[in-house]
Amino acid sequence: MTTLVLGHKSPDTDSTGSPIIWSWYLNKIKGVEAKPVLLGEPNTEALFMLDRWKLDKPEIISKVAAETPVVIVDTNNPAELPDGINDADIIQIIDHHKLVGGLETKGPIEIRIEPLACTATIMWKMIGKDLAQMPTEIKGAMLTCILSDTLEFRSPTTTNEDKAIAWDLAQDLGVDIPAYAAEMFAAKSDVSSFSEAELLRMDSKEYEVGGKQFRVSVLETTSPKTVLDRKAALMAAMPGVASEDGADQVLLFVVDILNEEATLLVPNDLVKSVAEKSFGATVSGDAVVLPGIMSRKKQIIPNLKV
Repeated sequence: MTTLVLGHKSPDTDSTGSPIIWSWYLNKIKGVEAKPVLLGEPNTEALFMLDRWKLDKPEIISKVAAETPVVIVDTNNPAELPDGINDADIIQIIDHHKLVGGLETKGPIEIRIEPLACTATIMWKMIGKDLAQMPTEIKGAMLTCILSDTLEFRSPTTTNEDKAIAWDLAQDLGVDIPAYAAEMFAAKSDVSSFSEAELLRMDSKEYEVGGKQFRVSVLETTSPKTVLDRKAALMAAMPGVASEDGADQVLLFVVDILNEEATLLVPNDLVKSVAEKSFGATVSGDAVVLPGIMSRKKQIIPNLKV
């Protein structure tokens, strides 16, 4: 039976590229029949990566049949995976997020979780000497994933290992990192074709704090004005998205990659309280700028209070 390699719902670049990378490794190096799949439409930066490196877009699925062998990458959170994931045969987890719990396996499995900025960085380490057999397009996906998750080394999650591996890949590929990252971020910033509801779900994770269920959404962009010009419409769409997704509130952080800050939209008193208690912010309107806030994983979710 074909092994499915999948990341989290609302797939970003890492959750699109890492299944492709690991499927190549399982197929070509380990001799295991594997297939990358996605749990939703990839974001614009991920689509740019697929086009730039001439990679096929993986099939989008919504469920996994019972007993299907599965490798989970870039998450270990059941809320970010298909319903019934524990009925599948989970054989491996590769991730760089905190351990959430709740996954159940049929037997002992290999788990690799490291405090690095990107799943692809971990995969580079795991593949080791077999990197010599990796084709250009897979290396390109790996570099793109690392630059995306580190925001070209601006994110506080960036480690020296992420940097060293990215520079090694860039040198091998003949890629100029600043120029390539600028192309990536331009693609990520082009959200004109997306509805407000799609933007709120594009890069989001579910998180519970103080009895409140939040959908924590992040839009990373080099053109924050493009998003903030739609502020009223985005806030108007929040109650509907929250209701449909079983959340109490959507928290939207618009991350300005170049100025290294985030703007949190403040549609009501609940979000105002979250901003003040979590980040020590003074809120006087329907948005608040949070200097230095870049990472949901390291700076936003760990600090959330209600």
